[in-house]
Amino acid sequence: GVPEVLPPLPDKDTLDRLDLAQWLMSDEHPLTARVAANRLWQQFFGMGLVRTSEDFGSQGEPPSHPELLDWLAVTYREMGWNTKDFIRMLVTSHAYRQNSSVTEQVLELDPDNRWLSRGPRFRLDAEQIRDNALYVSGLLDFQMGGRGVRTYQPPNVWEPVGFVGSNTRNYTQDSGSALYRRSIYTFLKRTAPPPFMATFDAPNREQSCARRERSNTPLQALQLMNDVQHFEAARKLAERMMREAGTDENERLNWAYRLVLARNPHPQESDLLRRTLETHQTRYAADPEAAKAMMSYGESVPDPELSVPELAAWTLIANLLLNLDETLNRN
Repeated sequence: GVPEVLPPLPDKDTLDRLDLAQWLMSDEHPLTARVAANRLWQQFFGMGLVRTSEDFGSQGEPPSHPELLDWLAVTYREMGWNTKDFIRMLVTSHAYRQNSSVTEQVLELDPDNRWLSRGPRFRLDAEQIRDNALYVSGLLDFQMGGRGVRTYQPPNVWEPVGFVGSNTRNYTQDSGSALYRRSIYTFLKRTAPPPFMATFDAPNREQSCARRERSNTPLQALQLMNDVQHFEAARKLAERMMREAGTDENERLNWAYRLVLARNPHPQESDLLRRTLETHQTRYAADPEAAKAMMSYGESVPDPELSVPELAAWTLIANLLLNLDETLNRN
């Protein structure tokens, strides 16, 4: 049986899973389309019209725009549940295409953007942060499908929680292109999820998770600045800047900004980066051993044709760009 507030099940002596599926997708069912539309809205706006997207019951939060949610649900169903068309409608809407900058007045009246007074702005999910860094660095492996891969992790991650005789008792890191596959292919041990993912609020998959929280901690900044995968990506991005953007420093900085942030730097940003670059160049010219040590992070091999001290200086500039709030947030 089903709750009386929902439409009845078919009047049959024996019901099977097909009957359940047809009941869930029927025009009379009030929840399926609403829940699905709300989760897609949440994906692009950072927060669902029903904030508690995992709970549409009496303990959940009512929708901020109930008539809009009704319209979205009916539209999604009448589209034939075509998710691609539904997403196109969301991202081409006026609500989504607004500027995400905020004034003091707007912040006072609508601090959580529940009334859609501005475009969405929220931190990328853990997988997106990692994949974005790999993509702009040129390291990302685009292979589709295949087995899960074991990327960089601190030593002795699985051992304390592994069962004797288990095939996940010990963590053995992969090598080569497997290290740079998209995060969706990262092997996940539920009792010891990848630390990078956990630090950025990715669920451990021990239970269903319809909505992720977004925290802001010092550990996240430390990890982005020092994690092997992220620092290696910064080095490869620096190599791209040196190889593909010519020899002029300004052109390299402009090229990197367009690649990472899809815009040119402001004059004050360029001045700051040039001064920072000069400091690093002076430092590594005087200490080539320190520059050489920077080349050892990660399995990818540095370009032997590039000056090591110069590459080290540009690596720190690339690392800075990958750590900007504008890089880590969807604006």
